[in-house]
Amino acid sequence: MTTVMSASAPGHRVITLNRPERLNAINGALLDDLAAALRGANADETIASIILTGSGRAFCAGDDLKEFEMQAATEGEARLHVERIQEITRLIVDSPHIVVVAAAGWAVGGGLEWAINADLVVMADDCRCFFPELALGLFVTGGVTWLLPERCGRTRALEIMLLGERFDAARAKELGIANRVVPKERLLDEAAAVAEKIASLPVAHVRALKRVVHRATDLASAMRMETDKTIAAFLDPDTPRRIGGALRR
Repeated sequence: MTTVMSASAPGHRVITLNRPERLNAINGALLDDLAAALRGANADETIASIILTGSGRAFCAGDDLKEFEMQAATEGEARLHVERIQEITRLIVDSPHIVVVAAAGWAVGGGLEWAINADLVVMADDCRCFFPELALGLFVTGGVTWLLPERCGRTRALEIMLLGERFDAARAKELGIANRVVPKERLLDEAAAVAEKIASLPVAHVRALKRVVHRATDLASAMRMETDKTIAAFLDPDTPRRIGGALRR
């Protein structure tokens, strides 16, 4: 059985983690399949967003601990496994498309990291999150030591990563990790509605906005990049049509 499924929809691609019998826990096969699916979606010029979700009772339960002995057999094996994990973060963060995570059930460890990597997060109201890494003698990955403090502040981020306490979708929204919380049965419909809204926007400007948000290093660099992108928007032949439509409403 394939560990990741990919399906096309108008304006977006749905990528589904598919190890439901292991709560979509992360192993080498899943990482390889997910990387291939993300690369394929990133290269697709016909879409504006990617929905990343999980099959069964969880989004992703983190690293598959049953495979730890194999992953840690040698320094080389450990490095290979960790680099595979970090590559997923690069493919999400550096994607030209908006990545929307739709998470239900458990979003744990690496699964929670991928939610934090995403541009937008829709959580089902049954979603539960935590970082078990430090209690297991492991360490967090996915750039969360940088990204999570940006979301919720340094002290809250340290608390979440250090203590490994569980929190629900409502708390994830309070912390800035989730954008929307919906009943589980509406999860994919809500994510698809977000994707459809994104697809209705000028794709070049959507991609430019993601680049500026991710790459600006300070206020001055953000304003320089905004200036260039805004001038390009003024000169885009599609802009007068959109403005004309807004004035007629």
